[in-house]
Amino acid sequence: MTRIDVIDNHGQFTHLEQRALRDMGVDVSLRDNTTPPEEIDADGIVLSGGPDMDDIGNCPEYLDLDVPVLGICLGMQLIADELGGRVGGGEYGGYADVTVDILDEDDPLLGSLHPETRVWASHADEVKEVPPGFERTATSDVCGVEAMSNTDEAIYGVQWHPEVAHTEEGEEVFENFLSVCDQQSVARQ
Repeated sequence: MTRIDVIDNHGQFTHLEQRALRDMGVDVSLRDNTTPPEEIDADGIVLSGGPDMDDIGNCPEYLDLDVPVLGICLGMQLIADELGGRVGGGEYGGYADVTVDILDEDDPLLGSLHPETRVWASHADEVKEVPPGFERTATSDVCGVEAMSNTDEAIYGVQWHPEVAHTEEGEEVFENFLSVCDQQSVARQ
């Protein structure tokens, strides 16, 4: 069975990420972001959202564990920041319903979604420039980088929260990430 660790960056929806994966039959654990990297033994990692880029614990080190990573909101921003992208304040601000345009129908994480999908997102901060090796995979009227992917490294990020009921096709995002984890796990064996 595939094992995924959800890294808790103290976001208000982190428990919903764990629940969404558990309800899909995934062996999932919620881990504090101060957990030493050597104690992470998972087939994939979800970096949760959270309120503060200064409180990301060991998250930068988890990016070196050679397993697929899905960053959600702050999780995506810290991936961009750590790997050479640029993060800044958003013009739109707090949580809202947003229509995102999926830009890459072949993307393993988002390609199966409808070309336009409604999501629940906060844009207090956002990725302004993707890191080297990443492609922008979704955009919206309020944010140029709603999602990004580095398929070679199996590192993905979404600005929105797939775990909340307001997001259409959120479960499919988790299912697609699970497929990536399964494929990587088989390839490592």
